[in-house]
Amino acid sequence: MSDSKQSAYVFPGQGSQSVGMGKDLYDNFDSIKVLFKQADEAVNFPISKMCFEGPEDELRKTVNAQPVLVTVSIACLKAAQEVAGKVFPTASFMAGHSLGEYTALAAANVIDFSTAVYLARERGRLMYEAGLKRPGTMMAVIGLEEAVLAEVCQQTDTKIANINCPGQLVISGTTENIAKAAELAKSRGAARAIPLQVSGAFHSPLMQPAVDGMAQILAKVIFKDPLVPIIANVTAQPLTTAGQFKDELLKQLTSSVQWQRSVEYMLKQGTGRFIEIGPGKILAGLIKRINRDVEVMNIEDVAAVRGLV
Repeated sequence: MSDSKQSAYVFPGQGSQSVGMGKDLYDNFDSIKVLFKQADEAVNFPISKMCFEGPEDELRKTVNAQPVLVTVSIACLKAAQEVAGKVFPTASFMAGHSLGEYTALAAANVIDFSTAVYLARERGRLMYEAGLKRPGTMMAVIGLEEAVLAEVCQQTDTKIANINCPGQLVISGTTENIAKAAELAKSRGAARAIPLQVSGAFHSPLMQPAVDGMAQILAKVIFKDPLVPIIANVTAQPLTTAGQFKDELLKQLTSSVQWQRSVEYMLKQGTGRFIEIGPGKILAGLIKRINRDVEVMNIEDVAAVRGLV
């Protein structure tokens, strides 16, 4: 592995979860057993059991998926650092997709691990409750330019929720308006419009009740300056001081996830390697669609960790 390349750590969000993730790390590393115990204690809930055994429909629930993903992603990072030591590339930047931003905060020492797991659980709970108060859904739109989809959203009172990569965007809104947007998007040239299995219109104004709840919780959290800049979901710009994070975490609940622009920013700063740390390979796939020439790695299990040395 060439150390001359500047690296970024990126952490996945909800949708990357699968039953059994992290189990091989747990079985092979005493330090990961300790980590899962800390996670269980942080939320007074058996995250490890949910993670390893499911069932899948319970794991998929927002309130469960979010703390579990933070736990497994940090377990992957910890195991990689433990096995590879100085061989493991250090990060010049970190970024997380939606929920993954909380993992990035823990990885960059902005908050401690237990706090990140607790906040992820509360965020998941509040987002689910917001979905009950102000029902809505999300839809992936494939093969449409952002500017065209923005016009579709304006005409259907929906909102672009995720700008993932060229040709892959996600919109949020009420179920009725999303259905209208799907028809209009197809008529404007979208290749596909795919409904997502979510419990609310995430990253849209319908999540405002979750913002109100998180504001009370985050008011009690002490943030530190990050070890390295974290690229913000909301602005695709670096966050470098403790005082910036509370506002970012609140705004990202109702704002678009600027993933494509975040990756493009890191590329412009000289990043030559992206390391997706956590379950699945969703972000690796998106990054390759943004820039096919960049090096992309994924660390999600013992095999990947041992492959580092």
